[in-house]
Amino acid sequence: MRWKDGRRSVNVEDRRGTAPRRAIGGGIGILVIVVIAMLFGVDPSSVLNILNEGGVQENSRSVQQTELTAEEIELGEFVSVVLADTEDTWNVLFSQMGKTYREPKLVLFSDAVDSACGFAQAAMGPFYCPADYKVYIDLSFYRDLQERFKVPGDFAQAYVIAHEVGHHVQNLLGILPQVHQLQRQSSRTQANQLSVRLELQADCLAGVWANHTDKARHILERGDVEEALNAASSIGDDRIQKQSRGYVTPDSFTHGSSEQRVRWFSTGLKKGQIGACDTFNANSL
Repeated sequence: MRWKDGRRSVNVEDRRGTAPRRAIGGGIGILVIVVIAMLFGVDPSSVLNILNEGGVQENSRSVQQTELTAEEIELGEFVSVVLADTEDTWNVLFSQMGKTYREPKLVLFSDAVDSACGFAQAAMGPFYCPADYKVYIDLSFYRDLQERFKVPGDFAQAYVIAHEVGHHVQNLLGILPQVHQLQRQSSRTQANQLSVRLELQADCLAGVWANHTDKARHILERGDVEEALNAASSIGDDRIQKQSRGYVTPDSFTHGSSEQRVRWFSTGLKKGQIGACDTFNANSL
């Protein structure tokens, strides 16, 4: 992926190396986080509420700032460029719809972080908090992506950010709050089905970003698309469930199967239009 000549975003909050003053207590909360850690795009407002019910206690550690390595500095630069590319894409597309795009903040953190949606640990994975319009990510997740899910490559890493920004787009368009309201009125199975459609739409919107950014800056190199497709496939609910427990229960899917995630990202990449990402009215996912 060609990224080093790209514009850097001013919307990155780098909190790496700074320890938050709170820690989550209770083994149940940690267990929930470990399960969620395998997934992208999880709604933190529900997960973090569960964790906080397990008890939040003050951490006696003093806040300390540690020096970043050269690799960590470069990774921060990479994230800043990807975020800038999402800003450029969605500013244009929102303008074409007669709307104003509110650029999200992206928070880089180490180990744990406080957000408007609650207190989160890195094991939860990247997430978007609709309460403060921010994307949160501990960049050690990229190491997990490569080592655990066997998904190397910088474009796969960019896909992760674009997916979370996709949730921000959903929030600005009113889709995210509407779905969350419907989920509160639905059975667990129905709520899961709505979650799948929400996540697949975010995958598609990530593809829309890739389409427009490549046209604007020619970022894609040979193998980049395959990296993103591999990432989408590796985090399908069916594949994760098969790896973690040996069997698959489709009614419990919250993000979609590997095949679905690949298909909807590919749709956004090919079409480059928000209208192509209407997973809620699609007859087949």
